[in-house]
Amino acid sequence: MIAVKEESLKKTLKDVFGYDRFRGRQEAVINNLMAGRDSFVIMPTGAGKSLCYQLPAIIQNGTAIIISPLIALMKNQVDQLVAFGINARFLNSTLSKAEINRVRKDTLEGHTKLLYVAPESLTKEDNVTFLKKANISFVAVDEAHCISEWGHDFRPEYRRIRDILSQLDNELPIIALTATATPKVQLDILKNLDMHDAETFKLSFYRKNLYYEVRPKQHAKKQLIKYIKEHKNKSGIIYCLSRKKVEEIANLLNVNDIKTAPYHAGLEAAVRIKNQDDFLNEEVDVIVATIAFGMGIDKPDVRFVIHYDVPKSLEGYYQETGRVGRDGLEGNCIMFYSHNDILKLEKFHKDKSVTERENARVLLNEMASYAESSVCRVRQLLHYFGESFEKDCGFCDNCVRPREKFDGKEFVELVIQTAVLTGERFGMAHLVKVIRGSENQYVKSYEHDKLDVFGKGSEDTEEFWKSVIRQSLLMEFLEKDIDYIGVLKVTEKGDSFIREPFNIQLTKDHDFSDLGEEESEKEVMVGKAYDETLFEMLKKLRKQIAKVKGLPPYVIFQDPSLEEMATTYPTTIQELEEVIGVGKGKAAKFGEEFVNTIELYVEDNDIITVTDVRIKSAINKSRNKVFIIQQIDKMMDLEEIADAKKLSMDDLLEEIESIISSGTKLNLNYYIDQVIDEERQEDLYDYFLNVETDSIKVALEDEDNMDYTEEEIRLIRIKFLCEYAH
Repeated sequence: MIAVKEESLKKTLKDVFGYDRFRGRQEAVINNLMAGRDSFVIMPTGAGKSLCYQLPAIIQNGTAIIISPLIALMKNQVDQLVAFGINARFLNSTLSKAEINRVRKDTLEGHTKLLYVAPESLTKEDNVTFLKKANISFVAVDEAHCISEWGHDFRPEYRRIRDILSQLDNELPIIALTATATPKVQLDILKNLDMHDAETFKLSFYRKNLYYEVRPKQHAKKQLIKYIKEHKNKSGIIYCLSRKKVEEIANLLNVNDIKTAPYHAGLEAAVRIKNQDDFLNEEVDVIVATIAFGMGIDKPDVRFVIHYDVPKSLEGYYQETGRVGRDGLEGNCIMFYSHNDILKLEKFHKDKSVTERENARVLLNEMASYAESSVCRVRQLLHYFGESFEKDCGFCDNCVRPREKFDGKEFVELVIQTAVLTGERFGMAHLVKVIRGSENQYVKSYEHDKLDVFGKGSEDTEEFWKSVIRQSLLMEFLEKDIDYIGVLKVTEKGDSFIREPFNIQLTKDHDFSDLGEEESEKEVMVGKAYDETLFEMLKKLRKQIAKVKGLPPYVIFQDPSLEEMATTYPTTIQELEEVIGVGKGKAAKFGEEFVNTIELYVEDNDIITVTDVRIKSAINKSRNKVFIIQQIDKMMDLEEIADAKKLSMDDLLEEIESIISSGTKLNLNYYIDQVIDEERQEDLYDYFLNVETDSIKVALEDEDNMDYTEEEIRLIRIKFLCEYAH
């Protein structure tokens, strides 16, 4: 009988899925489930979790209910199963009433082998009534970590799953699956699903083909474009935390000739589905998405996952990087890190309950620790999920480019002693306060200021001691208390070390403290990364040309334009046109001497120019700007243009200034002549011809301009720049 069953499993595996043999512990999981026993499956992304419930659902009588949190996951898996010739359906909020009725009819008639259900749909009374009538073979709870409030993606609806299943049939076998669960979350899953007798199947979280790297979040957009163009025609996912940032980055990449589509919950369902299908079918190379994309997306050849923003947790980070290299080939995981991102994420949680805020803070601290640590990335990740990894991977950024090491024996001794003397009842922050001798009320209330270890580490920083504690955890001298979040306990290895200390090498953390506000929030991507020597040469050239032409230097090119030239080294007129604030007109009028100077400088200094890094601006692509240009060409009054787009006059002038700064020439004489008389125009013209800067603020503060309004000054400045600078 067992041989027949095994033969049936392998035949279905080959006939339906095209595989000759099972991977890892898939077969053991399937046998356990088909024997009617509960199963708890912890496997890394790409290890084949979905097959563990898909194959038995096909073989067994009845319909398997698959509880899944995301529409993207449902659609992708249902599409695949249908392509295999399996009758699979889904039940979620995207379906019309008629479609829902059709799904129910097919299920009750026994045609549906797998029915994917969103947790929100599962809890609806009419769906519970419908499922009571169905012949259900078993229930699979996918992404089971969503059930735990200690996890990174807690969903309250998941807490109701056990109650609903009890209404259907208490004897139904359950299989719960997750790719990201810390030891604490694992216990929470088993408790909430009442699966205390479940067989647990756990695979290593280690995936040797993945390269992990954390980069400082400086000039991230330029780094992003350069990286993707170096990996041309390869599939990748970029994760951002907000819908606005997703749209911004997707637009940026498209403008820079990278086939990209956005994906977030704010898009219409049809658009999301199309963008997802385009990515799967290689119509686009890159998806820019919020965390809502990727769970269950079975695209084996994703070659890079980039976190443009810091994720909210290590669980989320690991799960999202799990989308890459599922075929076992190249897989690159890049994260841009700035502590500013951590501070922003903390603000997101300020209105939540105390418990939720505390949980979020713990998760963010773990995320920051991972990013800033110089220890092997793989060892850190595996340790976080409760798995030991004795050696470094030799493949991540920290292994390839190791940081400075130092003798850590005395530091680790002090940490362990402090944990012991404080009763092993406290977390990292408290231990550091005791070690550094911080005399706050909390420390004093436990009389920890009277301990021998108090203040022994006062000469080193808080960050230094946190790093020592993190490395002590990785070396398994300390461990996290599963029952009390944040509390650190001394292990047997730690006790042994205290009795017989030995030499230990620790590594210095990365220093991200000097990163300023991410320049991606600004429209012009230059900042302080320009070549200062070239910048000064270009300023000198600008002054010479301005003197010959009898114009103020700013009319030729403004400083932001020179800074970008000194960053991207344009050596042709075509490349110069791409620089912010230049455009075709200025490039043709003033550009030749500038590109010649840059070309000579590049040759003399052996500079390799990377034209792919240049960020093309989409500044004139917006509908507003196109509309404004068209209406000005038709000589429409500015008030009418502003009314048509529901803009204030101030906002309209700002849009016009933006248009001309990007190199587009506008003729506003028809309007200016109506509102400013000729003599006043000449006075302001004369002013702009003889000043060093075209700053509106400086112009308003000039005593000679006291009789002019800001609007008049801005209008004449626009006219002046269009006449002389284009």
